[in-house]
Amino acid sequence: MSFPPPPPCRTKPHAPPTPALADAQFDAVRATVLDDNPGMEPELAARIVTEALKFVATAARGADDMTPSRLVDKGWHALILHTALYKQLCAHLGGFVDHYPSPQGTEGDLDAFDRTIRSIERAGFAVDRQLWDERTSVLAGER
Repeated sequence: MSFPPPPPCRTKPHAPPTPALADAQFDAVRATVLDDNPGMEPELAARIVTEALKFVATAARGADDMTPSRLVDKGWHALILHTALYKQLCAHLGGFVDHYPSPQGTEGDLDAFDRTIRSIERAGFAVDRQLWDERTSVLAGER
């Protein structure tokens, strides 16, 4: 079965909404990251969820060709698992952000991460660069 390509980029002239979750929602997504990553510190899981929110917010506003780092992808996957919350969040931010798995062999594409970081910064967010650096990792054994 073949799926259609993602819709073309679009721009929005108004100020974008902030990618915020209620405390209970954020805690639930962070708990999913922690459950999926035994031994991870709660503070790191919170950083990962925060960075995933910036990623989704930027993509929902029309940024094209974005790729999350392995760590940010953990947060994005956790958000997606909370389907109703994810659907509501995307609608609030401007559009649903579909997940397209990376083609085999393209994981760790540093140029793609650099493009994504620039898109997130252009959207007005500060980037937690440590979570985007695929050459080193904040997690033991993540190499």
